[in-house]
Amino acid sequence: MVVLGSLETEVLAALRDLGEGPARDVRRALADRGIKVAYTTVATILSRLHEKGLVKRRRETCRGGERYVYRPGDVEQKYLINLLRGVVALFGPAGVVHLNEEIAKLKPSEEHELRRRLGLP
Repeated sequence: MVVLGSLETEVLAALRDLGEGPARDVRRALADRGIKVAYTTVATILSRLHEKGLVKRRRETCRGGERYVYRPGDVEQKYLINLLRGVVALFGPAGVVHLNEEIAKLKPSEEHELRRRLGLP
């Protein structure tokens, strides 16, 4: 299960607002939100978020060498899937039955949206 700390959540929010950017730009976006944090901390958090599959990155050439440019991954889908796994782990078969009952109560458009968010057909 993916668990995020408060600073990781702030970094993800700042990156989502940017759309894409290197650690320097994410740090600047955090500062604009009133969150002062070292560049190295932001770079480390972005790297960890990448390892968790929550952000994507690519290398680009810049003055002085190369750097990573980050963009948000499909955080919502990962979060929802982990949430569902948590329900199953915590409540077992009874939780799955209850979850199915609740899904059956959804309007077709709501069920379609849930399936879309989970990446299901």
